[in-house]
Amino acid sequence: MFENTNAFSGFAVKDVGQARSFYGETLGVAVSGQDGLMWLNFPGGTKVLIYPKPDHKPANCTILNFPVPDIEAAVDELGRRGVTFERYPGMDADEKGIFRGGGPLIAWFTDPSGNILSVLQED
Repeated sequence: MFENTNAFSGFAVKDVGQARSFYGETLGVAVSGQDGLMWLNFPGGTKVLIYPKPDHKPANCTILNFPVPDIEAAVDELGRRGVTFERYPGMDADEKGIFRGGGPLIAWFTDPSGNILSVLQED
């Protein structure tokens, strides 16, 4: 039934203007939108919809992952851009905020609405 559809994911934010600034300027993602909606436009045609929800409550899990070839460089650059990294109980991160305890190297951060994002190193 859906084998030929271009499915996409989406998530809510408190303020689309803040999200546009964060995703477009701070993270450098190509953004577009109309009618109060915003799209994150990734290489290869992948899109993610961002929509406003005034009573937004962020999920307690990662909603968007950014694979990178060098997590150290990505964390350093995000830090220069004002991003702070989260630390979660049982997930001991190093001084930069990178979790090295199994699986891919990963560092979590949040957008202005509290949505959890990550950078993770591709092998």
